Amino acid sequence: MTPHKITAAASGTWKLGDLEVNRIGFGAMRLPQSGHALIADAASSDRGRAIAVLRRAVELGVNHIDTAAFYFSPLRSANELINSALGGPYPDDLVIATKVGPGRDPSGEWNAHARTPEGLRGQVEENLRQLGRDHLDLVNLRVLGTDSVAERFGALAELREAGLIRHLGVSNVTPEQLAEAREIAPVVCVQNPYGIGMRPDQDEFVRSCGEQGIAFVPFYSIAAAGRETGASPAESEELLSVARAHGASPAQVRLAWVLHRGPHVLAIPGTGNPDHLEANVAAGALSLSDEDLAVLDAVHHGPDAVRP
Repeated sequence: MTPHKITAAASGTWKLGDLEVNRIGFGAMRLPQSGHALIADAASSDRGRAIAVLRRAVELGVNHIDTAAFYFSPLRSANELINSALGGPYPDDLVIATKVGPGRDPSGEWNAHARTPEGLRGQVEENLRQLGRDHLDLVNLRVLGTDSVAERFGALAELREAGLIRHLGVSNVTPEQLAEAREIAPVVCVQNPYGIGMRPDQDEFVRSCGEQGIAFVPFYSIAAAGRETGASPAESEELLSVARAHGASPAQVRLAWVLHRGPHVLAIPGTGNPDHLEANVAAGALSLSDEDLAVLDAVHHGPDAVRP
């Protein structure tokens, strides 16, 4: 599938609260490092290349960027790269979403999880500082486990009332946790792992979010079982056949499939590769037939699917 001249507008739009975004966005997790993401000794990326990718993404119509203060390598921070590439001032239509909850110490080890209102406020303020903003467009509470989210989400709701946060979302949650959060404050998006063969148990939750007017923002939609390590080179013959029929890559088919799950589904593929960026954006224009979708749905529910 030829990526040239295709912009993110081809994917359609959705509103995160009052903020309209194109449905193909960009995930910043892979920007600070090359190779395996989010490990303490990850090799740092080339700064100039990372900044060029961000600027090219905006040129291609991407106006929804997903980031976090815990996206960093020994020499690079995703937030700092975004600030350097796009800040001063940021484009008026650019929506930057971040996550709070998990945390890494300066060495990169995961041991700084924010479990108190004070800890969450500290993470929000760190994101504000790194991004050079006076407020955050969207903050997702990233949840580990099935415990109540009331205290933590309530703390973010207070920061929203104070004007530090415009909109709130939840990440890695159950339907019950979403319902609990919605009792406290409006929720504009759910960000969970999902894709072809990745958590088919989420299908009903995806549909339910659409019925509630809430965006569903899948992560690992390309990598699937590879998660932070990236996509596996091994793909099913069924998926490859759909890709060949459209002159597309398997990654483009995976992105198109999640976008076909509903108009409320927003993709946030991440890459530090300029060519992959162009291809990811072009996937928003890929139209899959009912027959294609039936084939891919069978793969999604097949024996190799990643389940909880």
